Amino acid sequence: MKNFKNYILLSGILMCSFIGFSQDDTDNQSRSNIQQYTPSKLIGKGQWDLKWFNNLYTQTESTFSDGTEPRQTFFTSTLEVYTGVGSNKRWNVGAIFEFRSNVVADRSALDVFKFDGETGTARSGLTSFAPSVKFVPFASVSNFSIQSSFFIPLVDNETEDFLPVNGNGGVFLDQNGYIWQNRFFYDHTFPGDKWQLFTELNTELSFGDKEESFANNSLNLTPGVFLSYFPSSKFTVLALAQHSQRLDLGNDFAQDFTALGGGVKYQLTQALNIEGLYTNFVRGSNTGLGETFNIGLRAIF
Repeated sequence: MKNFKNYILLSGILMCSFIGFSQDDTDNQSRSNIQQYTPSKLIGKGQWDLKWFNNLYTQTESTFSDGTEPRQTFFTSTLEVYTGVGSNKRWNVGAIFEFRSNVVADRSALDVFKFDGETGTARSGLTSFAPSVKFVPFASVSNFSIQSSFFIPLVDNETEDFLPVNGNGGVFLDQNGYIWQNRFFYDHTFPGDKWQLFTELNTELSFGDKEESFANNSLNLTPGVFLSYFPSSKFTVLALAQHSQRLDLGNDFAQDFTALGGGVKYQLTQALNIEGLYTNFVRGSNTGLGETFNIGLRAIF
């Protein structure tokens, strides 16, 4: 029998899509990229947008048992590359690449960076890539955009089978199925340019043979709200709340969780900014109850 606990914990690693809070870049050329370019705003023709985001999810609790459990840690490194096409900042095209490293059996959280592939406790590798497009559907609403990506799996098996180690029956790496992801972005800046509200709805349709992946034939809906404050044009602090709901479309598995957190972002140079985020899974069903530590770099030129 497959170990659903290992299968679903990695769904906690959602955080490959955070955050830059901004104003329309036509308003004030002195504004930094963290103000100008939220995920809602697209770059212009000939520009490039590169984002390297790293998420470490670790847990010793879940909804499957009471008390603590052997630690399990899942690391995801995501590289997103986009370029602008057309003359009106309404279309960007690009690709997304995901690399993962996971350790179980109560190994240290930082062991994900050893990439040792130890039998029964660790796996790592490039797990998926996705052609992707961003577009602004309404020319009159430049702060509303959609990102559509089609993820192609590069893993042969989600979980390696082996004799149980410390209560674990396999090492989960990534979903073995195709995912059509659509993300809807909208932001609103309040008068005075100090506060901004950013909202997102992430939808992921997973399909394929349900025997190949725990998530196949399901729809994951993840709305999120992010409130940002700018002490200066180069620095922002933010608070966030997200909820994720997996709907069963024929795989006999449903799941949900709620996460709260916060972070900071700083403009290092005219082109490069850095961000750090923390989230905590405060409740859920059929899920782990862990926390994430995230750091990302984004360059726009």
